[in-house]
Amino acid sequence: MIIVFLCGLGLIFGSFVNALVWRLAKQEGLDAGEPTPKKPKAKTSAKKSVATTDYSITTGRSMCPQCHHTLAAKDLVPVLSWLSLRGKCRYCGQPISRQYPLVELLTGLLFMVFYLGWPFSLSGLHLVQFVYGLIYIVFFVALAVYDARWFLLPDKLVFSLTGLAVTQVSLTAVWTGDVRALWEPLAAAGVISGLFWVLYQVSGGKWIGGGDVKLAVALGLIVASPLQALLLVFCASLLGMLGSIPVLLGGKEGLKAHIPFGPYLLAGCFIVLLWGERLWTWYMSLTYVG
Repeated sequence: MIIVFLCGLGLIFGSFVNALVWRLAKQEGLDAGEPTPKKPKAKTSAKKSVATTDYSITTGRSMCPQCHHTLAAKDLVPVLSWLSLRGKCRYCGQPISRQYPLVELLTGLLFMVFYLGWPFSLSGLHLVQFVYGLIYIVFFVALAVYDARWFLLPDKLVFSLTGLAVTQVSLTAVWTGDVRALWEPLAAAGVISGLFWVLYQVSGGKWIGGGDVKLAVALGLIVASPLQALLLVFCASLLGMLGSIPVLLGGKEGLKAHIPFGPYLLAGCFIVLLWGERLWTWYMSLTYVG
């Protein structure tokens, strides 16, 4: 029953992520990927003009990305609305990107995996940490989608994630009364962000972006241990290498192709949150056997 609830909750937050990413991109003046309009249906009026305030995350109404028509509740059911409309807007007939149902499904899946892989009980401090983890997933998906589409990690999301991580670190330190719960996350943030800052400076931003350096602070706080931070870098690098091979071999740009590292960092952090301790235990067992 909990799995079904979390799946549904993930789908809803996935829909929110789609709206969040699109609105942030419009606020920054980025091309949000609206296709060239086709001939509209007879019942459709001209494309509505949109004020800047309509792109607000907190007050803006849900709207079609193409015609900007305000969406009704029946248009906002995760996945099902997209399927029932066959991937087109009810009001203008323009295609709606497959990104929308895919992001919703991905978020729902990650919520379920996080619950199934959670290594602690769902009580006390561990329950609080679990809830924080679900919120982190929402940020992770939003940042991954944004970076994959525009090769940018927006400060609004990165700094918000960092602030959220600071509240968790502070709460954990107060709850446990253990000073290590404070200095270990800070050390982890320093290790990973310091490493990335050096790479950024040495390469002039060619090996890693400035946004990745900022994101590293938040991820270090989240994994809360220098060893876990190093494991995060290893996992992200491995995933990045595996994910880049098809792009490098199949793309026209070859080795010059620009590949965002943010999604791999976020995936690495997700892996370490759930299985970091077990991965370290497994690795150390191999080391001792050798």
